[in-house]
Amino acid sequence: MAQKLSKEQKKAMIQKAEEERAKHPKPKSGVSGFETIDEDAKKLSNN
Repeated sequence: MAQKLSKEQKKAMIQKAEEERAKHPKPKSGVSGFETIDEDAKKLSNN
């Protein structure tokens, strides 16, 4: 079972994750989630 983390540990983990995101941002596509799902569905139905 996972141990309970203190507030300081949680803050440190959050800060580390935010720094990693800043270093490696994910490129945003201008397409909404539903549009990508529709495109994937079209690709699958054509096969």
